[in-house]
Amino acid sequence: MAALDNELVNGFEEAAAELRGELLAHCYRMLGSWDEAEDAVQETYLRGLRGWERFERRASARTWLYRIATNVCLNGARDRARRALPSGIGAPTDGAGEPPGVLAPEHSIQPFAADRDDLRLAFIAGMQTLPANQRAVLLLRDVLGFPAPEVAAMLDTSVAAVKSRLQRARARLAEAAPAPEDVVEPASPEARRLLDAYVRAFESAEVELLIAILRADASLELVPDRAWFAGREACSQVLRSAVGDPGDWRMERTIANGQPAVAAHLHRQPYGIAVLDVRRGGIAGITVFSDPALVERFRPHPSR
Repeated sequence: MAALDNELVNGFEEAAAELRGELLAHCYRMLGSWDEAEDAVQETYLRGLRGWERFERRASARTWLYRIATNVCLNGARDRARRALPSGIGAPTDGAGEPPGVLAPEHSIQPFAADRDDLRLAFIAGMQTLPANQRAVLLLRDVLGFPAPEVAAMLDTSVAAVKSRLQRARARLAEAAPAPEDVVEPASPEARRLLDAYVRAFESAEVELLIAILRADASLELVPDRAWFAGREACSQVLRSAVGDPGDWRMERTIANGQPAVAAHLHRQPYGIAVLDVRRGGIAGITVFSDPALVERFRPHPSR
C-alpha cells in the first residue's frame, strides 16, 4: 500500500508541479490577496492529491486543478468582505473633516510579484467589485481561455448561465478600464525613464522632479490608509512632505502586478512597496503599500 501511495503522490506531483505558478496567479485574481492565494493553492493541491486516484484523467489535469482552485476561491470569497484599494471605497480626501482611518489587513488588496499585465492593480481591484461567480466566469473565459462548456462544468452550472455572467462582468469592468493606447508597458523606454526619475526624486529629495512626472489626473493611494488623493496638486502636497532629505530613502527597482515598482527603504529600514501606474504623458497613479514585510517578498527569487 505504501508503494502505491508513493506512486500516486509522485504521479500527482509530476502533473501538478508546473501549474503552481499559474494557479497562484489565478487565485490571486479571484481573492485580491497574495497570502490568501497561497493558502488557496495549498488547499487545491491537498484536495487534488486526495482525489487523484479517482480522477483517472477524464479531463486534463490543468482543467481539473483549475476547477478545484476556482471552487476553493469561491468558498473563500463567500466567507469575507471584499478587498479593495482606498479609491474603491470612498471619495478622494479633501483635507476637511476627520481622517478616514485605515483599512484592516483582511480588507485591503495586496500587491503581487509578477510581470503580467493581467495582474495590474486596477484590474485586480475591478475584479473584487464583481460578484464572485461573475469573477470566476470572466477569469476562466477571458483570461484563461477555457471554452464555455468547460467553464459550465467547472462551476456546476449551465452554458447559458456562463454567458450571462460573462456579459454582465465584461460590461461592469469596461466602465473603469483605461484606454488600451494609454497604457505603457513596464519594459518600455518611457516606463524605465519615469521609474528612474521617480527613484532619483526620492533618493535625492528632488521634489520638483517628482511632481513634474505626474500627470494632471494623477492619484495617490497610501495603503493601509483609507485616504487617497486625486489630481497633481493634491498628490504634490503629500509627496512634498514625504520626500524628506537626500539619502532618507533608498529604492530598489522591481515589478509588481505587471507594473513598474520600487521596494522602498526609509532611514535604512524596510518601508514597503510603491506600484506605479505609468501611462502616456507621465505617472497616472502611485499606490504605496506601507508594509515592511513586502520588501523581502519582492526581492528576486529564482523560482519567479
